[in-house]
Amino acid sequence: MAVSNAQIERIIALAKSYGATRLILFGSAVETPLEARDIDIACDGIPGWKLYELASRLENELGASLDIVSLTPPSRFTEYIVTKGKALL
Repeated sequence: MAVSNAQIERIIALAKSYGATRLILFGSAVETPLEARDIDIACDGIPGWKLYELASRLENELGASLDIVSLTPPSRFTEYIVTKGKALL
């Protein structure tokens, strides 16, 4: 599964509508986008269960597997994401 620009634009638009203040694409979608098996995103600004509601909606709309993590609270994993990922918002 290749990650398309249209998918990225939809992720950004929908994340903004949920209140995202920061959005980072990471994992295979950044490292090898033509070979990505899923889409990994991390974000700030979306509280609690709304984050998982966004993930479910994105999976349904994009027809792709999606992993989502919160950037808050910071950890070594989120620091890695910030360092290696691609900021979308």
